[in-house]
Formats: sequence, structure tokens, C-alpha cells
Amino acid sequence: MRKLLLILGISAGLSACKPKPPLEAQVNAWYKHLVIYNLDVKTFQDSNGDGEGDFKGLISRLDYLSALGVNTIWLAPFQPSPLADDGYDITDYTAIDAKLGTAADFRIFMRQAKARHLKVIMDIVLNHTSIQHPWFRQKPDWYLWSKERPSDWDKGMGFPVVEKDSWHLDSLSHQYFFHRFYHFEPDLNYQNPAVVREAERVLAYWLDQGMDGFRLDAVPFIIDDPRKDAAKPRFDFNILHKLTGFVSKHNPQAVLLGEANVDPQDNGKYFTGHHEGLQMMFNFYANQYLFLALASGDAGQFKKALTQTQVKPGIAQWAWFLRNHDEIDLGRLSKHELNQVYQKMGPDTNMQLYKRGLRRRLATMLGGDPKQINLAYSLLFSLPGTPVIREGEEIGMGEDLRLKERLAIRTPMQWDSTVNGGFTKGKPFRPLISSAEYGYQKVNVQTETKDSTSLLHKIRTLIKQRQAFPEIDNGAWQVLKTPDTVLALLYSSNGKQALIINNFSRKPQELNYKGRIYHLATYGTVWQHL
Repeated sequence: MRKLLLILGISAGLSACKPKPPLEAQVNAWYKHLVIYNLDVKTFQDSNGDGEGDFKGLISRLDYLSALGVNTIWLAPFQPSPLADDGYDITDYTAIDAKLGTAADFRIFMRQAKARHLKVIMDIVLNHTSIQHPWFRQKPDWYLWSKERPSDWDKGMGFPVVEKDSWHLDSLSHQYFFHRFYHFEPDLNYQNPAVVREAERVLAYWLDQGMDGFRLDAVPFIIDDPRKDAAKPRFDFNILHKLTGFVSKHNPQAVLLGEANVDPQDNGKYFTGHHEGLQMMFNFYANQYLFLALASGDAGQFKKALTQTQVKPGIAQWAWFLRNHDEIDLGRLSKHELNQVYQKMGPDTNMQLYKRGLRRRLATMLGGDPKQINLAYSLLFSLPGTPVIREGEEIGMGEDLRLKERLAIRTPMQWDSTVNGGFTKGKPFRPLISSAEYGYQKVNVQTETKDSTSLLHKIRTLIKQRQAFPEIDNGAWQVLKTPDTVLALLYSSNGKQALIINNFSRKPQELNYKGRIYHLATYGTVWQHL
């Protein structure tokens, strides 16, 4: 195949993209050096044979996480819940689901994690509760109500198609309550100061248990007031600043990682800077164009999104992911762009969700192509921000499309080829993947540990490689001007530079940067200290 010659750099007549306005001084905060591993206790490892994972099981797998190279564990909700929304529908914020263990088990887990120098953050779901939470009946003013059905009762749903309204009739009170997500998850009313104080109490409780921070769920829906307009609500950032300021005072070292899928021009309202705010956020905006680049081989829109989200406070940090516990949200793409991603990554309508996303794992979306999967992970670890891995992605797990909605990608971890993949000796509460290509008999930790060419080994290598490039965490960066089949990032820190190149093309590439030729195979990558 004929190689293309691409020229980079001022010496070849092409300069870097136009510099953005100066960033605030970079701060060497501890959270800028994380590699986060997201797991759900109930799907990770069962210790007692009841078919559901637990904290004792998680403790038994901490050495695996240490060997993988991650330094931070992000726990999905583990509080009591009827599990109508897989644990995000909470009935008691300061307790542990009895199926997952006891308070003593949790304390042992925290000690064992810290003994291995692993940070621990947890999902904290403050925007809504389960409808079964005692508050819903005992403290009705903690929720949002309307005596009459609002005119926008069918607007602003977080899960369109699945839910038909955002104002739902309560059969007991005969009033309508607001829910951004499922109708069994009523939203809390943060215009009520008592709700803010209770949220602070919950945050303080878990910080006192040793938490290093929180992944703050659905941040915009904590601070919105949908009573005038559910689709375009008013946002009260004073509420966010009260909560983040409280955490900062209670534990100045704690980190808040926000889930806030907002436009680039709104990032500054959420990030910490001259006032209180979030230290970290997921870059949902650019992430959508990342998947467009992987699907189309054209990274032009992704480069644009990177530069659009480049300017932020120096103490703030982006978090990046290829997969998480939710669907891949593609709602910002044009219809043509969305169809491009669907055609490549999820052509069957059963693979799609909410008319805007995909409910698949990365390996299946990329057709199991090891070269493109390696490209995707090289990209994840080379982007300016914190890489986040979802449990099972490091071994290339698949999904079970027979399960509803996002449960398709929330199947139990596959540890070995024995019955139930080593996850449990009992009957699993949720089926393991058993398909020929992605089943636990073939795709599991034990098998990949023995195979030096496996994805698991590749991820371990990339984590070490990332740690050998401190310029990514600490440095200024720019997107070099290249054809759109290639993304070249130049990092600079303390007089040192690093060049990282990712080839999205099916064709090999040759790149000349300041007189040096870089050879890139199909979906090839280069990491180079200059």
C-alpha cells in the first residue's frame, strides 16, 4: 500500500493551530496524575456464592487492580436501593446495601485499598432519590411538585422514548412531581436550603469514612429549577458552589469529578477557578467527536472539539473515557455524523439507545479489530486529561443485548474460563457474556494474563507509558496542523517536549516533524520525547 507523506511543523511550512488565550498557571494537583478504574461492587467479584458481588470479593481483587497500574478506584453506588435503576435509585445515602457487605467490610476495603496506595472515589447521586426513599412521603417539600400538570409535562426527559413525561402524577397526593430521569426517581428540590444542608451532611459522612472524592452524578440537574421550563431550566450555580465549597473546607484534598454534559462555553461555570467549583469534569463534548473520528477515520471535528475545550482554569482537569457505565451519548452530532457512527459501530437498532447513543462495549463497536482497539487506547492515554477505564474494558469484554437499556454493558466481570467466569460459585444475579467470540470462556483475565499480546498486557503497558510522559499531566499542549486522518499533540513542560501521533487512517502514514520522519502503520501510533 502506497504510503502518504505528511509534513508537520514550521520548518515544513505548516504551523501549529492558532494558539489559544493563555491558560492559568498549571498546578501540580494530585488529581492530575490519576488513572481511574470504574467498577460496580455487585458485578465485580462474589465472595459468598449468593450470585452478587460484594466488598469482600472486591478486596480479593485489589492486587489485580494494583498490577494493572491504576491508582484510583471509582465505585458505582453501593447504598441500599430497589435496583430499579441499577443502584442509582437510592433509599439511604449513608448506609451500605446489605447484599454487598457490612460497614466493617467496607472499612476493611478502604484500609486495604489505601495500603496499596489506591485512592477511592464514589458515585454520589444527589439530584434524585428512589421514590421508595422515606423522604418522598415524610419530606415532600424536599421534592418538586405541581398541583396542575405543567404545559411542558412531556419535555426535558433524560431518557426520551423510555419515559413519556417529566412531570408524573402521584397517585396518593394527586399532584405531579418532577423527574428528569425515570418516573421512580423524583428530583430533589435544591431551592430548599434544607436539601442543601442534607447533601452536605451526606458528603461529610463519606469523607469521614476515608473517601478521596466523589464522582458527582448529573451536576446540571442538581442546580436546575425546571418549574418554569423543563427543557430549558434556570441554573443556580450558587448551589454548586455551596456544595463544592463545603467539600473543600471539610477536606481540602478531596476531588469532585463532575458529570456535566454541557456546551464548551459553559465549562467555566462548572470548573473551579476564582470561585468554588469542580476540579474535574468528563469531556463529554469532545468525546462524541472522538467516536466520530474512530468511526469515519476523519479526526477533523475531534481536533476542533479539543481546541474548543482547551481553555480552562489551570487547576482544573478533564477526564476522558472510551466506555463507561452508561450509553455512548452522540446527541451533539449531526444526523449525517450520527448515522456514520451507527453504521460503523451499531447498525442494528437494538444496539442503539434513546435515538442518540450506543449501548455497546468498545471491542464490539470496533469489530474486535486489535489495531483499531490499540489506537483507541493509545488515544485515551495520550489525551490532555485523566484516563478512565470501565471494568472489563481492559480485557475487551462484549455486551449482552438481551438485557434492557444500559444493563447490556453492565454484565459481571470475566475472571477465568471456569463456570460463571470465576465471578461467582452460585447463580449470578445477571448473566455473564457467553457468546462464542466474547464469552467468558475465551475473554477473561486469566487467559489474557498468560498472553503477552493480549489487550490486558497492552493496557498495562500504556499505563506505564503514560506515567513516563509527565508532560501530559503537567504541560501546555497544542494540536498540530495535519491532515484530518492524523492527530498530533505536542506537549511542553519545564523545557521538555513530547510528541504523540495517532493515525486514524486504514493507510500507513509518514510524517516529517522538523526533519524527523515518523512511520505510522495502519491505525498506528507514536509516542516520542523530543
